[in-house]
This record gives sequence, C-alpha cells and structure tokens, in this order.
Amino acid sequence: MAGCTYYQTVPAAPSGPSTFDRAWSAALGAADDVGVSVSTADRASGTIYGATRGEDVTVRVLTQADGSVRVEFNVRGASGSDSVLAQRLSNAYDRRMGR
Repeated sequence: MAGCTYYQTVPAAPSGPSTFDRAWSAALGAADDVGVSVSTADRASGTIYGATRGEDVTVRVLTQADGSVRVEFNVRGASGSDSVLAQRLSNAYDRRMGR
C-alpha cells in the first residue's frame, strides 16, 4: 500500500510591531508627553519636526545596517542647544519603550 506524508508547518506566532514601528510610536508619544507641538511626522524618512515655546525639535528614527534602531533628539533654542528638553524627551521615550 502506498502512503503519503503530509508535513504541516507550525503556524507562525502573530508578530507585533516592528522595532522601527515601536520606536517611531514611542518617539511621537514622547514628543507629546513633553509638550512638543509636532508640525511634520515623515515616517518614510524617519523624521519628526516640532516646536515648543522658543525651541525647535527634530527627532530622527534611523534603522542601522545591523537592523537595530537609533533615535536622536535635537533641540535648538535662541540660545543654542537645550540639553534639558533633549533629556526630557529621552526619558519620556525610554518610559514608552518600557525601560
């Protein structure tokens, strides 16, 4: 009697958002958390532009060659770089990423 074998693949576990998607959402949320008014959020380029009173904010979400994601926060005010707001953005981002 001839037989046949049927190999059933294990169903893939439902995947969640990609690393970039999680970082992008966390970066947008962090901007909102610290009072940045977002004027442009261009996901394709990974760039978010916004402002607070007197400060321009740029957030870059970059996928690196090894597949990891890097997030940069740049804040410029009338007197130059604002490291306090940049740190608040970074802290809010970390909270949203569960760190």
